[in-house]
Amino acid sequence: MALTRIGLKDFVIVHQLELELASGFTVLTGETGAGKSILIDALQLVLGARADTGVIREGASRCELSAEFDTSARVRNWLTEAGFSADSSILLRRTLDLQGKSRAWINGSAATAGQLREVGDLLLDIHGQHAWQSLTRAQAVRDLLDAYAGISLAPLLADWHRWRQSRQALEEALASQDSLARERERLDWQIAELQKLSPLSGEWEDLNVRHSRLSNAQRLIETAQQAAQWLEGDDQPGAAPLLARAAQALRDLARVEPEFLTLADLLASAQAQAEDVAHDLQAYLRKTDLDPQGLAELDERLGLWLSLARRYKRPPEQLPDVLAGWRAERDRLDAAADLEGLRLAEQATHAAWLQHARSVSQQRQNAAPRLAAAVTQSMQQLGMQGGRFEVSLQTLEQPAAGGLEDVVFLVSGHAGSTPRPVVKVASGGELSRIALAIAVTTSELGEAGTLIFDEVDAGVGGAVAETVGRLMHQLGQHRQVLAVTHLPQVAACADHHLLVSKQMRAGQVGSRVESVRDQDRVREIARMLGGETLSTTSLAHAREMLDRTTPAIARV
Repeated sequence: MALTRIGLKDFVIVHQLELELASGFTVLTGETGAGKSILIDALQLVLGARADTGVIREGASRCELSAEFDTSARVRNWLTEAGFSADSSILLRRTLDLQGKSRAWINGSAATAGQLREVGDLLLDIHGQHAWQSLTRAQAVRDLLDAYAGISLAPLLADWHRWRQSRQALEEALASQDSLARERERLDWQIAELQKLSPLSGEWEDLNVRHSRLSNAQRLIETAQQAAQWLEGDDQPGAAPLLARAAQALRDLARVEPEFLTLADLLASAQAQAEDVAHDLQAYLRKTDLDPQGLAELDERLGLWLSLARRYKRPPEQLPDVLAGWRAERDRLDAAADLEGLRLAEQATHAAWLQHARSVSQQRQNAAPRLAAAVTQSMQQLGMQGGRFEVSLQTLEQPAAGGLEDVVFLVSGHAGSTPRPVVKVASGGELSRIALAIAVTTSELGEAGTLIFDEVDAGVGGAVAETVGRLMHQLGQHRQVLAVTHLPQVAACADHHLLVSKQMRAGQVGSRVESVRDQDRVREIARMLGGETLSTTSLAHAREMLDRTTPAIARV
């Protein structure tokens, strides 16, 4: 899973750019101000970051951004659950106009910025030059340790919310016993009123049908009798006998006109149907009678339905649902009034959360020294020999949703110094290297297939810079790594090298990105070593650096 293509149009100083990216370790280099970090800013925007019209290129009415990634099974599952098409790749697009209107799409379907952020977390991890700042936030630090330990807080948070809900229910019940009693008394009276009717679902419609039938019984009987007489006949032949005569007359002449036989069959069929109808009418008349008493009973019940419907300002057909709702509300009040039951529920949910929280605490205690050792080892490689990284678990005075403890990162920059909280480490160079050590150690944990390092090597140089490059190249063997860097030592370790430069276009400054290789790459490394004036020495040094740091890597 990797970023395969990024497209920019009228973004900051980029007129138009279509850039294809490969797997492995890729560096972006160029002069200060050329726009190296513009690509990172564009990716953040297309992944749901807050939009600002200031990113629209001067003279343009809107900017357009797109990014295409290969997908993993988890990303495809997310797409399916969110209602988007799930293919082997995912295309994200976003536009922003001068009025501040932003639109976004995922695989061609409209999406929200929130959805871009959700899927972005599965696709990309960005480590900025100020990444150490997040290490001063308690939740970010805890999340990092939990990720290293393989801890999912979702079950713990679910237990926490269940406990808080049961605790809130108990507190509300204790505070509102009087009002609950009054409310239950009102419900008892209303339920008793409706229970006199005992309305059933669908009964109102049935009553109306029966009432209509009984109130029109005389007309129904007379009509059925008349229709039966017309069909069967009495003093005069009815329709059925006449149909029989007509059919027979046609059959008698069928030998002369064969077509009459077909017509006779049709008349015979009509006769049979008329006789069936007449039979059904006689059956109806035998079971149907005037029922004034039944009609009176229906009038009385319908009147009660209408009376209660008017009293409670509901359509009559809704009375069964009203009664069911009142009974459910009374059950809820009974449960709320059950203080002992609520206390037991609060105790049970608290015990469940506490058991889970203790399990999480144990997992954190097991993972903390392992994370500390891994980051400490990375620090030694980054020129902080003797430095030490520690993970401190500090018990909270009050329980919290995330567990029983705070997680604090402590650092000592050299041997003999006492580890202190990261926020109190003064040296900018040390902060950068510590952040990089943590990033390298923890970047292998996430599921995102693409890692971006935006000048995280600021403040380092020399042999340490070469170590940084080798570490990033090592990461690139398993995941796609993109790094914005000013260090030639880092650039020389890359599998792919992109050069960002400024150019004039129609009187405006623009930014372009191109892949460099062979001698072009040597010249760029030489520029990074010695400035714009390329000397024979700087070119030789660049060539030597590439040969030394990437002997087995094709210079592409």
